[in-house]
Amino acid sequence: MIFVDEARITIIAGNGGNGAVSFRREKYVAAGGPDGGDGGHGGNVVFRVDKGTNTLLAFRYKHKFQAANGGDGSGAKFHGATADDLIIPVPEGTLIRDAASGKLIHDMSENDGADFIACHGGRGGWGNRHFSTPTRQVPMFAKSGTRGEEREVTLELKLIADVGLIGFPSVGKSSLLAKISAAKPKIAEYHFTTLTPNLGVVSTGTGRGFVAADIPGLIEGAADGAGLGHDFLRHIERCRLLLHVVDIASLEERDPIMDIDAINTELSRYSEKLAGLPQIIVANKADMLVRELTDLEPFETYVAQNGWQLVYVSAVTGEGIKEMIKMTDAALQQLPPVTVFETEWTEEELPVSAGKETTIRRENNTFYVEGEWLFNLMGRVNMNDYESMNYFQRVLQTSGVFTMLEEKGCKDGDTVSIYDFEFDFVK
Repeated sequence: MIFVDEARITIIAGNGGNGAVSFRREKYVAAGGPDGGDGGHGGNVVFRVDKGTNTLLAFRYKHKFQAANGGDGSGAKFHGATADDLIIPVPEGTLIRDAASGKLIHDMSENDGADFIACHGGRGGWGNRHFSTPTRQVPMFAKSGTRGEEREVTLELKLIADVGLIGFPSVGKSSLLAKISAAKPKIAEYHFTTLTPNLGVVSTGTGRGFVAADIPGLIEGAADGAGLGHDFLRHIERCRLLLHVVDIASLEERDPIMDIDAINTELSRYSEKLAGLPQIIVANKADMLVRELTDLEPFETYVAQNGWQLVYVSAVTGEGIKEMIKMTDAALQQLPPVTVFETEWTEEELPVSAGKETTIRRENNTFYVEGEWLFNLMGRVNMNDYESMNYFQRVLQTSGVFTMLEEKGCKDGDTVSIYDFEFDFVK
């Protein structure tokens, strides 16, 4: 199986449909009033958690996702159809980042993996019936629909698990996961048998249970990309507890103490947060240990000096497995919940279109500001709402529109017009 845990895609919401110019025509009515219908809203691009997957393989060959456009309005007040949302399923734990800056837009484990609208569809334009007034009874125009949002994002998968099984290759992590859960990881007597992280649900017998992840074998240099560690270290970041598995029988003539030091060094180099996670040392392959001929005191002293718990187990015979599960469950009860990464974007930073080209022209003391992104923005702002107007002002400020107006000679009291919305300029 090919494992994919990063993908870069372009997502495009649907455009809003155009409003219609139409007039009521009925028998015995020579000149009916305007009845142009509104355009339908464009479809949103929505990310949804699919708990049946743990890979971004679906995005390996498809990199562009576009929602449908809203339908155009027509006569007799017939509104255009609102387009369906485009649903993009992703594994639980997927992070959505802005492709250009790398900033986190949303964590798909937030709010228990609730749907997230990453791009809003354009609003449908008004039909000409909205523009009829006592002095303008025959409006020959309607409003066009706004364009849907578009952006390029990077999807990054960080698996959600309470417990991460870490350790050198061939220490028995996969065998342990298979023993304590219903997971069926590939098991063989050679290094790097596990090429993808495996998840398993472990029952504690108390009704709680926890999720464990078998992380592919780390080696020295993993933080620099050696072995498979660089690709999969990120999956430990959500874990609350690490089960550090070692081969206590030293079947490959490795020193368990040196192995623990080497793995923890790689964790520190990758992330101090990971290095600070609590650990339980799982001394696996205890059934192969000749206790009468093995001096375990240095190993046990080393573990005790570092404040770690220690349990001897055998994934083959089941020795110590129940004790390990009980110890793990008790530790989890004292730890905070799984990490949810906080959004790094502010609303103003989210582009309302692919570009932000802005033009300003002056006629007498009125400055006309235009640009496709502004046209789309106007469709999202409620000019009668205080909070919405504050947002509008912040966007103009952060995007540099006010600075551009000053450079064009706009002074306090001059009129600024943005697509028929006028206001007095104030520095």
